Amino acid sequence: MSAPGHGWSVPPDTQQADYVIAAVLADPLARTVLERAHGLALPDWALVAGAVYKAVWNAMTGRPGGYGINDYDLAYFDARDLSAEAELAVVGPAEAAFADLSVPVEVCNQARVHLWFNAQYGTDRAPLRDTMDALRHFASPTHAIAIRLDQEARPEVLAPFGLEPVFSRVVRPVPGLAGPDGWNRKIAEQALLWPELEFLPVRL
Repeated sequence: MSAPGHGWSVPPDTQQADYVIAAVLADPLARTVLERAHGLALPDWALVAGAVYKAVWNAMTGRPGGYGINDYDLAYFDARDLSAEAELAVVGPAEAAFADLSVPVEVCNQARVHLWFNAQYGTDRAPLRDTMDALRHFASPTHAIAIRLDQEARPEVLAPFGLEPVFSRVVRPVPGLAGPDGWNRKIAEQALLWPELEFLPVRL
């Protein structure tokens, strides 16, 4: 698949998924992560968040693949054993498979997110149902996008809110999910890297 063209010209709806895939595959590290993750055969896995939405931003603004991406988040979902030990038994070997890469790959079982999140922040989040459900709880609809390889190693895009948010120039927080300090610090950093976009803050 050819790399996306430059300029902020949003592709037609029927071509947007292919554009996302081409944008991600334009990053050699993302291609490697996807290929190795496919070999790991983690349950309900996907490459999520910045490795995907930042790839689209880079393609839309003419920047090289991998620009501004400081880690690769690899999600999976396995609710059979929610102990920390069970997650570590998966995450340790999985992250070791990426240890030679120049950018860290962070592997996380989405079935356990509510446990450590509630303990850390004193919230009462309900358990997630699957990786797609995890995307619905990201801090912005723009961030709620992922890519993975199916059983035949063909790329597929996951986007519970559709693809319009990632092609929008405006990055909006989700009230109640985006914490003011973390969100505002993050968008301040991203605005320096992608000044073409408008990042809306969480008001204190």
